[in-house]
Amino acid sequence: MSGTAQRLSAWLRLARLPFHTVGVLPFVLGMVLAYRLTGTFRWPIAALGTLGVILVMLATYFAGEHWDYVEDTFSGSLGRSRFAGGSGVLQSGLLPRHAALRASLVSVALALVVALALRYVFRTGPWTVPFALIGLLGGFFYSARPVRWVSTGIGELWIAFCYGWLPVAVGCYLQTGSIPGTVHLVALPIAFTIFNVILLNEFPDYDADRQAAKANLTVRLGRERAAWLYAAAAVAACAAFLLSLRHGVPGTALWPYLPVLALTVTLAVLVVGGRWRDRPTLERLCGANLLVNLGTTAAYILAFAR
Repeated sequence: MSGTAQRLSAWLRLARLPFHTVGVLPFVLGMVLAYRLTGTFRWPIAALGTLGVILVMLATYFAGEHWDYVEDTFSGSLGRSRFAGGSGVLQSGLLPRHAALRASLVSVALALVVALALRYVFRTGPWTVPFALIGLLGGFFYSARPVRWVSTGIGELWIAFCYGWLPVAVGCYLQTGSIPGTVHLVALPIAFTIFNVILLNEFPDYDADRQAAKANLTVRLGRERAAWLYAAAAVAACAAFLLSLRHGVPGTALWPYLPVLALTVTLAVLVVGGRWRDRPTLERLCGANLLVNLGTTAAYILAFAR
């Protein structure tokens, strides 16, 4: 592989593209919901809005690679994980550490340019730029100092908001200029499931995070108690989804959700049962946990798109 191809591959790994689905899919749901409720769908806004969501996530992931360098290095020494410990690109020397921070700041600037274009060129409404700023506040400062939400004990709640309610609301708002009540109903189970994605992904990094004084929720609680919190959030996600079916969400959402429901219950039992203590099993649990989040959003999309 040539030097240029190697650097390109390194940047793609650093961007963690597969994990962009957890932000893009809820945004798509918001747009589908807007079309279902009002018949409104504008392709230029959809494309530019999706680009904005991706830029916010790039700012978040690049910042995390830079600011979590120490704990990610130690975590990698314990064994690589596809769901925790960063991409490993900086630790391998393929890119310098400062490149990640610079790329994050460029992504922040471009995200704001996109928000301004949506607001003043496409007239998407006065909340367009504030929503972008909120997303950047939660994402960039999740790892970045001096704020560093991840060490405050509420970082996981920020992620639940920024990958749960926010993209669904923004997807609908950019198309219609309003946020109907249905947005809150469908965003709640998505928020609970992405909270659990972050929570369980902290398990492989537990020792590294403790050593680096990264006081996230799992470090504060310990993995045993965090496992029970995971189960409680899983139950809340299922209850919120089923409740939404009684308040305006098409009943057809239940059928694609049933496999997700079964997987949610299974994972909760396994996590509470301590199966996370085996690292290869924990890797599989994290992967299945991500499917719960994506499957929850997809069930809503399929129901509203019919």
